[in-house]
Amino acid sequence: MSPRHALPDPDDVAPATPAQATPPPPPAAPVAAPAPATEPAARKPRKTHAHTHTHSHHGGPVENLAHFAKPLVVGLLTVIAVATAVGAIFLWPTHSDHPIPVQFRSADGGPIKTVQASVIAQSRADCGTMGAGSVSEQQPMFDDDSDTTGACIASVAELTSGPDKGNYTVLSTATNRAQSGTGPDHYETHGSPDDPIAGQPTFKVGDKLRLSMSSVPDGGTRYSFFDYQRGIPLLFWAIAFVVAVVAVATWRGLRAVIGLAFAFAILAFFALPSILDGHSPVAVAVVSASAILFPVLYLAHGLSMRTSSALLGTLASLGLAVGLSKVAVSTLSLTGLSGESTMSLQLYQGSISLSGLLLAGFVIGTLGVLNDVTITQASATFELASVPGESRMDAFRGGMRVGRDHIASTVYTLVFAYAGAALPLLLLFYVAGQPVTGLITGEAVAIELARTFVGGIALALSVPLTTAIAAALVTPIAKEPATTA
Repeated sequence: MSPRHALPDPDDVAPATPAQATPPPPPAAPVAAPAPATEPAARKPRKTHAHTHTHSHHGGPVENLAHFAKPLVVGLLTVIAVATAVGAIFLWPTHSDHPIPVQFRSADGGPIKTVQASVIAQSRADCGTMGAGSVSEQQPMFDDDSDTTGACIASVAELTSGPDKGNYTVLSTATNRAQSGTGPDHYETHGSPDDPIAGQPTFKVGDKLRLSMSSVPDGGTRYSFFDYQRGIPLLFWAIAFVVAVVAVATWRGLRAVIGLAFAFAILAFFALPSILDGHSPVAVAVVSASAILFPVLYLAHGLSMRTSSALLGTLASLGLAVGLSKVAVSTLSLTGLSGESTMSLQLYQGSISLSGLLLAGFVIGTLGVLNDVTITQASATFELASVPGESRMDAFRGGMRVGRDHIASTVYTLVFAYAGAALPLLLLFYVAGQPVTGLITGEAVAIELARTFVGGIALALSVPLTTAIAAALVTPIAKEPATTA
């Protein structure tokens, strides 16, 4: 038989249905009985090319980008990165030595020197006879039986570092007995008469302390309580934090921790010294925020267009936060003089703008929450756009539905975080005996409210902004036409 009349390949024809079957041509010679019919399902289906080639041949989510998206995003981010680098050059700190503030200065004018010590014994003693702060080579001993009415607690501490390592000193803690009396300055004490008075630390045997050193006229050294030793506990919690993040988020969590360390490095080695050099706190905060966002987002979420869209949304929202912060500080007449730390800073270096410092704090404070919202919106929009048949507008609407739920929960996080930080201040104002309106409009509370309002508005606006950017970057997938058997 010639090739022209060759039978077609069974793989190139669809299985015939009973209604479509036609009798075969009569055989040229007798043949054996036909083999038993097989089920149509056992035959190979016909190969067809009627579908569209829109599938991704790479692993992971489908990112179908418009032709203009990649160069546009890369161009915008390149411009912002160059502007950030130029700003960092102009604002780069000199890292010169600065005078030490009075509250952190020792008697000789230098920085406060501290040594480590451990509490090894405690006893009741008279406040004026224990020789608190002096150094002795022998462990001081106190007779509890003869000093049961003493108004102070004597804590014997062994010095474990410094020039007097191995010697001893005594720390005196006044108890409520020292506040007994009925004079005009007397106030009601709380707790047992043997408890330390309010504002005094409560030592226990085994406590690890840091003691400050000060020189005395006779050439000796006197020690006093400075702080607790927290190095080992902090290291433990830091390790636990890293282990928990990496255990749940694996390599992405590790990259996020590295990005966090990079962010702290920028704040410590660039932002703070630059502000102390007299540069604009707002400009320093904006440059620092931009320099933080680039490595943090790409380290945590990888180099992709969805990460880039989240970065664009975060930077745009950050610009809105700067404008909102300026308007809030101006309209509310916030000066920044209500806090003790800002007052000390103003006395230390009057050239620093406290209102600018407030603005910088607003900007830095919004970074974390904006990053959380924008990356979620970008990922949700890209995932929705990867569903066949979804248009850009469908992806935008779906992303907005996700964003509304996210806003509702994140606003609570923002408000409660600020309320928790200001809790001691709120307690003081609660017992101040002033009208509620006066307390709310006071600068100390108004600053926290303004911080909350600015962060909340920037958070709300970042959702449609980032969702729109992500929806504009994707190319929806056309739905595959239905195939007939």
